[in-house]
Amino acid sequence: MGLVPLPDDQVATIVTTLEMRRRPPLRPLPSSPLRLVAWPSPRPDTYRGLFRRVGAPWLWFSRLAMDDRTLLSIIHDPAVQVFAAVDRAGIEVGMLELDFRTAGEAEISYFALVPELAGRGVGRWLMAEALARAWRPDVTRVWVHTCTLDHPSALGFYRAQGFRAIRRTVETFPDPRAIGLLPSDAAPRIPYLGDDRDSAP
Repeated sequence: MGLVPLPDDQVATIVTTLEMRRRPPLRPLPSSPLRLVAWPSPRPDTYRGLFRRVGAPWLWFSRLAMDDRTLLSIIHDPAVQVFAAVDRAGIEVGMLELDFRTAGEAEISYFALVPELAGRGVGRWLMAEALARAWRPDVTRVWVHTCTLDHPSALGFYRAQGFRAIRRTVETFPDPRAIGLLPSDAAPRIPYLGDDRDSAP
């Protein structure tokens, strides 16, 4: 057992993979002020704009680092479904992405709402929508992953929805703030070591 130092421009996180092997009992969808709208062929800039809005607080960056061709090969794949959660004014305030590219499986690739909606019960509605769409007749496994950079309640939330944790891995990656994919003030709860403010005594 020991501590492994990282360069200042790197971030480390523990990733937990969770799965569901049985479809949960059907229940009425929770009420919500939001609507879930399909994005069958989102434009890269529109997609990245929402991805950044919901993901910047948690240092989501993978889709920001992709070139357009790579990104479109995923989000325009017929086996990948992208949805936006929109409010009454039609503003996108959340996203859901389901990946059916592995036979018999559905991965909840991305699941998030803007931070302002935390604690309002909207996450339960979005998960109910996700599971209703993920459990196709040919699907025998629905899975998702979260990490220690995500919302502190994320792991407990997924377990409460019926997911079972099956694996932990450690991931390291370049800090997206250090390489310009996110502003230096993104995710303030995760110290940015390239910022002089964090080096003050």
